[in-house]
Amino acid sequence: MPTDDEDTRINQGIALDPDSPELTETDFLRAQEARQAVPSLANVRRVRGPQKAPTKTLVSMRLDPDLLARLKSDGPGWQSRANDILRQAVGL
Repeated sequence: MPTDDEDTRINQGIALDPDSPELTETDFLRAQEARQAVPSLANVRRVRGPQKAPTKTLVSMRLDPDLLARLKSDGPGWQSRANDILRQAVGL
């Protein structure tokens, strides 16, 4: 945590920055959703392009529901964690 002196200097720098003015209540009242402010971008779907050099092979396998639930319970990235577990199990 910054000291009181550091905090004061930080806030002074913020206040003097012309590229980042503090927003007022009026600014917030005038704010619009992005899809209203720039309608041409509202329905743009970004799609990931092809890999330059695929590093993994797509496979399909059947897993017990409780195993899959356990893998997914740690959140996003479960496929990579499963890959790491399999590598360790086969000694790679």
